[in-house]
Amino acid sequence: MSDDNWVGSWRPHKPRGPIAALYGSPGPKYTLPGSTGTLSHDPRKYKFPAYSFGIRHGALTKECSPGPGYLIPASITRMGKDGTPAYSVYGRPKDLNLFRTPGPGQYYPENAGRSIFSSAPSYSLSARSKGFQNEQTPGPAAYTLPPMLGPKVVTRTSAPFYSLSAKSTIGSFMEDLHKSPGPGTYKVTDPNSYKFKSPQYSMIGRNTMPGDSTQKPGPGAHFPETVICTKFKAPSFSFGIRHSEYMAHPIMDGK
Repeated sequence: MSDDNWVGSWRPHKPRGPIAALYGSPGPKYTLPGSTGTLSHDPRKYKFPAYSFGIRHGALTKECSPGPGYLIPASITRMGKDGTPAYSVYGRPKDLNLFRTPGPGQYYPENAGRSIFSSAPSYSLSARSKGFQNEQTPGPAAYTLPPMLGPKVVTRTSAPFYSLSAKSTIGSFMEDLHKSPGPGTYKVTDPNSYKFKSPQYSMIGRNTMPGDSTQKPGPGAHFPETVICTKFKAPSFSFGIRHSEYMAHPIMDGK
């Protein structure tokens, strides 16, 4: 019999299929609709009106006058142009290329095989048309049902709702109709301003005498029982590290 201990018939092996514990997911919290904004809002919660700023109409920029800074050319008078001849410098025109008759080397009859002889049909694969993306029919998940809880149920009656508002300052017993200042509105005058000023004292920090503040070792900081350099000591041996089997032994000259 072998000297190895019996550990059972089970041995480590690879799983036959994927295990759910090996893969992590963010959970169901990402499938809930948000309660902020106007897009993809949760239909079960209230949604406040949202307004946006429009852009400036294009007609305002086309019907504006040039203003007083419009520059009128000096050659224009109330009767039209002053009639002074004006000359301009043009570039040299290019020479006209006459028609050149093609020679025998300009034709390639070997490339005209499909135009003259019959050939098998050839097909190519093109990209998907963009028109199919705009014609998608909404699925069952695109529709939402009205909520069955709360005061906005169409076919159910709901109990009355009450809310607590803040205390009103108009028409209550706390309303101050005269707007007169109270005793706490005035500040108390310091007696030192109109009487003899009392003595004032201040507290300063404690003064320490100059001296040596370094820490000195006490009797418990020394360990004379661990000193062995002044006594006889028996030889002590230690185990070395195991060398690798692939490490080459040093070759000494002359040995």
